Amino acid sequence: MLTFKNFNIADWFSFYRIASAPLLLVLIALDERQIFTWLLLMSYSTDAIDGYLARKLEITSPRGSQLDSIGDQVTLVVGLIGLFYFESQFITTNLVLILVAFVPYIIQMLLAFSKYGKATAFHTYLAKLSAIMQSIFILWSLFFSPNYSLFYIMIAIGLLETFEEITLIFMYDNWASDVKSIFWAIKDKRRLKNSS
Repeated sequence: MLTFKNFNIADWFSFYRIASAPLLLVLIALDERQIFTWLLLMSYSTDAIDGYLARKLEITSPRGSQLDSIGDQVTLVVGLIGLFYFESQFITTNLVLILVAFVPYIIQMLLAFSKYGKATAFHTYLAKLSAIMQSIFILWSLFFSPNYSLFYIMIAIGLLETFEEITLIFMYDNWASDVKSIFWAIKDKRRLKNSS
């Protein structure tokens, strides 16, 4: 049975991102763009902190990876809702390209839940790069205004990352965390053991 005392400091940073989501949604509803953006920046910052702490303190775990992934997804969704609300003109203008990038992501999520019963937590290098680009684009758009160069780079990296995740889902029969890339997965003993 899980109790709160079983969670480590890195887990609590992930919990912060999840718990702050309702407050961020309230700020959107109240049209508080600046406060929302600063608190969103804080949520993105905790994403960088929890991974670093987990590695530095050697407290990484499959549970921590999954919590981190949930925190990432919740923060991304809230950030996108904020972007949709505060920059609706930009979203409307670029809706087709956004859907082109978003549909493969939905497919990837459906594949993961169908195969593993939960979201992936591969945490590949591409996933980390994609998350950084998403946060930079969203925060830049909210603090200033949308930048098309950042937007196109974010879309391109996001698509590459999603296709890599889909490939990894087909490579791993069982749920696995912390897979650095497809090339790393080819030699991963966990995958080889399950397929033999």
